[in-house]
Amino acid sequence: MTATLTAPVTARPRVRQTRLLIDGQWRDSVSGKTFATIDPATEMKIADVAEGDRTDIDLAVKAARKAFETGPWPAMDARHRGRLLYKLADLIEKNKEELAALETLDNGKPIKDSLAADLPLVIDCFRYYAGWADKIHGQVIPVRGNYFTYTRREPVGVAGQIIPWNFPLLMIAWKWGPALAAGCTIVLKPAEQTPLTALRLGELAMEAGFPAGVINIVPGFGPTAGAALVEHPGVDKIAFTGEYRTAQVIMKAASQTLKRVTFELGGKSPNVVFADADLDAAVEGAHFGLFFNQGQCCCAGSRLFIEESVHDEFVAKLLHSVKKRKIGDPFDPATDQGPQVDKAQYDKILHYIEAGKKEGARCLTGGGRDGDKGFFIQPTVFDNVTDKMSIATDEIFGPVLSVLKFRDINEVVDRANNTFYGLAAAVWTRDVGKAHAIAHRVRAGTVWVNCYDVFDAAAPFGGFKMSGMGRELGEKGLDNYTEVKTVVIAKD
Repeated sequence: MTATLTAPVTARPRVRQTRLLIDGQWRDSVSGKTFATIDPATEMKIADVAEGDRTDIDLAVKAARKAFETGPWPAMDARHRGRLLYKLADLIEKNKEELAALETLDNGKPIKDSLAADLPLVIDCFRYYAGWADKIHGQVIPVRGNYFTYTRREPVGVAGQIIPWNFPLLMIAWKWGPALAAGCTIVLKPAEQTPLTALRLGELAMEAGFPAGVINIVPGFGPTAGAALVEHPGVDKIAFTGEYRTAQVIMKAASQTLKRVTFELGGKSPNVVFADADLDAAVEGAHFGLFFNQGQCCCAGSRLFIEESVHDEFVAKLLHSVKKRKIGDPFDPATDQGPQVDKAQYDKILHYIEAGKKEGARCLTGGGRDGDKGFFIQPTVFDNVTDKMSIATDEIFGPVLSVLKFRDINEVVDRANNTFYGLAAAVWTRDVGKAHAIAHRVRAGTVWVNCYDVFDAAAPFGGFKMSGMGRELGEKGLDNYTEVKTVVIAKD
C-alpha cells in the first residue's frame, strides 16, 4: 500500500482567485500579508493567499451590515433570493469538475470522492435551501382579548461563519444555504489549510448575481481573523464547525456580545456490530465509516464494537478489505486514500498510533507513514483496545480504527455512551428490536441502522453533549439564522 505519485490521470486545476472578497470586490489584505496553501500530496506550495486580519474582518462586517440594512438584499423578495441560490447551484454544477479538482488539490481527498460525494451534496444542499427561501413564515396566534397576534421569522442579521478543512465546499453549502435563504448576510472565514474552493465559490456567487456585501470571504488564521470575527459587535451570529476546544474559546468570546452561536463539533462515534448482522455489509460499512476522507470525518465510526462471538470472523474480513485500499495520487481515479490535510494533522495521527502501541493495543495492519513524500499514513487497525486507551477516547481524525469486543446490548450501550462526545452512532443487526434499542438509548445526534454516513440536505445533523449545539441541514437548519418576532395589534 505504498503511496505513488505518478502523472495525474485528472489534470490539476488552475488557481483563479487568491484575494479577499469584501463588498463585492476582490482585494488584497490591508496589511499586504499572504500565506501559502500547500498541496498535501507533494508538500509543495500551491499558491499564496491574501491573509486577512482584524482590519479586513472589520471591513467585511461593515459591508455585510450595510448590505443587510440598506442594500438591495433586505428589499428583495424571498422568491428572488431562492432564484439566486438556484443559479448558484447551477453554476456549481456547470463547474463541478474544476471545483472537485481544486478541492482535491488543496485538501488531498481522492478526486473520485470529490466528484462523486462532495460536489453532488453541495449542489443538492443549495437547491434544497433555494426551495425554502419563500416558505419561511410565522403564525397567527389566537390570544385572549381583542387583539390580533402573529409572529414573523426574520433573518438574524450578519452571520459569521467559520468552516473546517475536511469538507470545505460542503461546509460552505451547509452554512450559506440556510443563511442566504433566511435573508442573512455573511462573513466567511475558511480554514487556512483549504481556502481555494471558498474563493472560487465566491466568484460564482458574484456571477450568480448576489448583491455586493451579501457574501464576504476573508481567509486567515484563527487567532487573528477568526477571533476578530467572533468578537466583532457588528456580527449577530457565529456558526462554527471544528474542534470542541476551539468552540469553547468562541463561546466565551461570543458571550461578551451575546451572539447567537451554533457548533458542529467532533465525535468518537460507536459503530456496533451484533452477531446476527449481515457481516459482509457491516464490514463494508465499518470500512467506509472510518476510512472515508482519510478518516477526517467528525462522525467517523472510530470505535468499532464487535459482538464477541463473531469478532475473529469479522476482523479477518475487515483486514482483507482494508489491505486492498490503494493509497496514492489523489488525482488518480483509482486512488482510495490520499494524504492527510497537513503536517500538523499528520504528526497528530502518528502520535496516536504510537500511543496505541505503547498502551497495549494490537496493531493488525498499518501503523506508520506511507511513502516518502506527502502526508500519507497507512490505514491502521488496532485490536484488543480497551475503553480507557487514548485511541478509544480521543478524536484522532485520521485513518485509525479501534476494535473493541462486547457481550450484550446493555454492556455495549453503556460503553458507547461513556464519552463526552455524542455526534453519531451506528448499529448492524437483523433484529429490529435491537436496532430500535440502540437508536433510542445511545446518546447521539444521528444513529444509522445497517448503513453509515448517509446524508441528505433534508435530514438534520448535529451532536449531543460536547459534539455540538444546534442542528444543521433540514428545516431545523433555518432556526440558526432566524429570530421570531411577535406582533400584537389592538383590534379597535
